[in-house]
Amino acid sequence: MGEWIELKASDGFQLRAWKAEPQGKARGALVVVQEIFGVNAHIRWVADGFAADGYLAIAPAIFDRGEPGFDAEYNPESMARGSALSQAIGRDAMLLDVAAAAKAAKAGGKVGVVGYCLGGTLAWMAAANLEGVDAAVGYYGGGIIGLNALKPRVPTMLHFGEKDAHIPLDGVRAISAAHPDVPVYTYPTGGHAFNRYGNAAYDPASATLARSRTLEFFNAKLI
Repeated sequence: MGEWIELKASDGFQLRAWKAEPQGKARGALVVVQEIFGVNAHIRWVADGFAADGYLAIAPAIFDRGEPGFDAEYNPESMARGSALSQAIGRDAMLLDVAAAAKAAKAGGKVGVVGYCLGGTLAWMAAANLEGVDAAVGYYGGGIIGLNALKPRVPTMLHFGEKDAHIPLDGVRAISAAHPDVPVYTYPTGGHAFNRYGNAAYDPASATLARSRTLEFFNAKLI
């Protein structure tokens, strides 16, 4: 359903992005922001799924600044490589690429940002900092805890797994307390990356409920 395209960020950097178009007129647009494993088969599948739901979906390759074409398997070596790339590139630079994708996505209407893990943190940052973004959803973005002082300027929703060994529930509760206008959902059977279909981390009950809430949210905010 999708295809690779080229984007240009505001600082002139050129990056790839996976673009998935819906059948017929788009009901809105979504920027899908990757985990630390790149715009791999799973993230492309997620983007294709949102396109099937009627959205123009664009997933920017935010690691192109450090390693063009980065597409990693789920193993400790890849996790270490992805974490190192994330640190080397920095969130502010990656946010420029999210902004470039949001600009391109405007062809589909109002723009939402949805991100997973690293992408969940960037979705939170986009909600607070980026013009041209109308709503945001973050899945298990551990970096959000350290960015609790940010104030989203657009409607925002967050999802966390209660069995997530990487993100303390106390930190999640602090986010919810500091931002009473932000729906913060936790999932009793969900661990980290509970939405990662086809992987041992996948939790069907959590993923299904979170996706239904996400779609309901974007349908209300972007259409």
